[in-house]
Amino acid sequence: MAEWVQNLMDSMGYLGILLLMILENVFPPIPSELIMPSAGFAASRGDMNIFMVVAMGTLGSVLGTLPLYYVGRAFGEERLVAWADKYGKWLTLSGKDIRKADDWFDRHGAGAVLFGRMVPGIRSLLSLPAGMSEMPLPRFLLYSAIGSGLWASALAGAGYLLGENYDRVEGYIGPASRIILAVVVVAAVVWFLRRKRAQGAKA
Repeated sequence: MAEWVQNLMDSMGYLGILLLMILENVFPPIPSELIMPSAGFAASRGDMNIFMVVAMGTLGSVLGTLPLYYVGRAFGEERLVAWADKYGKWLTLSGKDIRKADDWFDRHGAGAVLFGRMVPGIRSLLSLPAGMSEMPLPRFLLYSAIGSGLWASALAGAGYLLGENYDRVEGYIGPASRIILAVVVVAAVVWFLRRKRAQGAKA
């Protein structure tokens, strides 16, 4: 994949970075940990401007959040609450739980989007709850842009400094992203089991 990413950027330049970062948010198997360090390396060779690299990476990342945001917005809280009340018992999930989660996101959503955009493995998924909780689009875009800008700057800067060894960035971050995903899955399983146990105690 590294060769494909590099070839696309060589042929399309800044537009290639923009396109790749949009795709990275829609199809997570295309990692920003490879795209941005590669672009940073190109900047270190003088083929690109590092500030334009960061700008295009940030813009692509922000644009890439919109499809999942609008999917969440279209699905909506009320529809999800109705679904949970009807079928959620199989997952020990109720409409009340959905509303609690939505209230939590209303209180902490800005921070979740800002910092979550810098966490591999979940950065693209945050757009769904943001849309479902109807976070105002300007606010969502603002915090997405800040978080994405910091992430793009860090990755491009690492690639710029590492030069030909830019691919080491993915080697370091890849295992971390898998650990984060595993923690999220384990936390979800623990939550599910606790709810099931609590419901069994009440019965």
